[in-house]
Amino acid sequence: MSLLSVDDLVVEHRSPGRPAVRAVAGASLTVSAGEVVGLVGESGCGKSTLARAVCGLNPVTAGSITFDGQPVTPLGLRRRRLTGIQMVFQDPYASLNPRRLVGDQVADGLRTARDTVTSPADLLERVGLPREFAGRHPHEFSGGQRQRIAIARALAARPRLLIGDEPISALDASAQSQVARLMRDLAVDAGAGLLFISHDLSVVRLIADRIAVMYLGRIVEVGDTAEVWADPRHPYTKALLRAIPKPDGMGVLPAELPGDVPDPVNPPQGCRFHPRCPHVMDVCRGKEPDFGPVACWLHEPR
Repeated sequence: MSLLSVDDLVVEHRSPGRPAVRAVAGASLTVSAGEVVGLVGESGCGKSTLARAVCGLNPVTAGSITFDGQPVTPLGLRRRRLTGIQMVFQDPYASLNPRRLVGDQVADGLRTARDTVTSPADLLERVGLPREFAGRHPHEFSGGQRQRIAIARALAARPRLLIGDEPISALDASAQSQVARLMRDLAVDAGAGLLFISHDLSVVRLIADRIAVMYLGRIVEVGDTAEVWADPRHPYTKALLRAIPKPDGMGVLPAELPGDVPDPVNPPQGCRFHPRCPHVMDVCRGKEPDFGPVACWLHEPR
């Protein structure tokens, strides 16, 4: 049984006097213990909304989320009983309390896990920071160091599922792969699952066992990382891979995906990708593919 199971999830954002925005429109996803799943796609496709729903930060409109066999319910005013899921957010400075010492913030997770043996300095050391950093405030660190502190705080609670919501996008290029590999190594060593969300496929390729590709609220392709990279099947996945810059010194610009992501308030009928797809057929305009692992009429199961 999967550690995390997201089944036909729908999440809508509602504002008074405005139509509902269906940010997640029937997405399904699984993560097993000790597995790293990379969730990729363009900005605005619903990746972060899905992650926040898994953590209980966004209410679910339809579908279900189960963690370790138990349903995940939205957070309320009462203290949450489910502490097996922890998230590392995109902006490490915004997710840390600027008035508290980082050691005290890491200690919050240790108290949650009832760990009286491990010290905050021990966890900072595990993420590659000196032990004495526990006595400093967040503003005294670089972005990469703050993200390592955020990872240490998340790990302190001994989660069984760690979620990285674009955790490297605010970092410089030299720190991105280091932080991504660190999250993978620490999660796998602890036997936890890792859902790593990013728009950078080249980094996801380095750490993920499986890749899930998301477009306009739906998962359009899922597969082993090596297989998806070597033989992408959905036209959108192919376009994402062609858009990755190649450091070959040839000076050739990556291929640009034509068009823009449609408005989720009024998504296209049929396949959501068909207005941008070079292989569009009549069936694509009229009926949405509701099968997997590749949601494309070119790969309809026989």
